[in-house]
Amino acid sequence: MKIIDGKALAAELRAELKTKIEKSDRKPGLAVVIVGEDPASRIYVRNKIKACGELGIRSYAYELPETSTQEEVENLLDTLGKDGDIDGILLQLPLPRHLDAEKAELHIPFEKDVDGFSAENLGLLMKHKEKVVACTPLGVMKMLEKEGIDPTGKHAVVLGRSETVGKPMAMLLLNANATVTVCHSKTQNLKEICRSADILVSAIGKAKFVTADMVKDGAVVIDVGMNRDENGKLCGDVDFENVKEKTSYITPVPGGVGPMTITMLMYNTYLTANKE
Repeated sequence: MKIIDGKALAAELRAELKTKIEKSDRKPGLAVVIVGEDPASRIYVRNKIKACGELGIRSYAYELPETSTQEEVENLLDTLGKDGDIDGILLQLPLPRHLDAEKAELHIPFEKDVDGFSAENLGLLMKHKEKVVACTPLGVMKMLEKEGIDPTGKHAVVLGRSETVGKPMAMLLLNANATVTVCHSKTQNLKEICRSADILVSAIGKAKFVTADMVKDGAVVIDVGMNRDENGKLCGDVDFENVKEKTSYITPVPGGVGPMTITMLMYNTYLTANKE
């Protein structure tokens, strides 16, 4: 059993990225838009701005009040879309309840979509011509690659079907020649399906949901969940202590997929600036 150290891999990839940015003619620019006072969102934004500073990416933070209208948010995104200094735009989710995130995201030009959530980027992923891919699933694929885990011919099971993690994750694994099963709240025989997985990726947001009897011996288990347990301690979707001994590879929470997500955001910003 090997615990995959996402923190160490993220640091390694950031060092490589920093070198690339230093050699490039123009420093990438990332605009982050946050609406309201959500504490978790503010921490995420702070971490993203900090990462930009460390890598030499120019960052612009735009903080809008909780009371902002749909039109005000969309007008700001339109302005940023036309700004030549800005290569990537990130709209921090969730938005306040009175705002429509899907409509707002339509005002982020495809060329500046560093989240990989636009219909164009999702379509390119579907056609296996992906350019900018959702940060968390991309981070998972980089982890598998780094550990020499080839999904070809393997049965990969993805728990969760969100457009931000589950669906793009399944598509990336499919594009990497895995046989993919996507499970969700309506799936029957969930335990049996999970037990047949060579690679199990959980992204459902339920603390310690994946138990040892759901994992086959030697499986690779990737935990995307970020939850709090009964003691308020940070934990993933996987019951780590009881599952780890059954696995060949497993990611911890914290220190697993999390550090990779922001690193992939930086990577996507570099891509949008350099149009590689």
